[in-house]
Amino acid sequence: MSAKALKPTEGELEILQVLWDKGEATVREVHEELAKVKDIGYTTALKLLQIMYEKGLVSRDDSAKTHIYKPAVTREKTQKQLVGKMINTLFAGSPGQLVMQALGNHNASKEELDEIQRLLDSLKKPS
Repeated sequence: MSAKALKPTEGELEILQVLWDKGEATVREVHEELAKVKDIGYTTALKLLQIMYEKGLVSRDDSAKTHIYKPAVTREKTQKQLVGKMINTLFAGSPGQLVMQALGNHNASKEELDEIQRLLDSLKKPS
């Protein structure tokens, strides 16, 4: 199965967030970042990274004693994939319902609302 077809688990997404933010990291660095927000053991982080490597979600440089992990999938591609699945499974294929739910439950900043408005305006323009 290719990395683009994989849907990361919640734990894998947390690790990907660390790697997307850092660019690359050792198991220890990933563990330290995750331990700031949740109770996770070093061996759990190691095992998840090994599984993610086997799935093709991360790449690994093992030329040195300490392995360096990098994301093999982009944040944007992963977001598109997960949002697409969410729209289809939770919102009966309606992106409008997703947006209304998101904006109704979370306070968007003026800048975010302006950006959303620009996107809506561009989508309304005839091709």
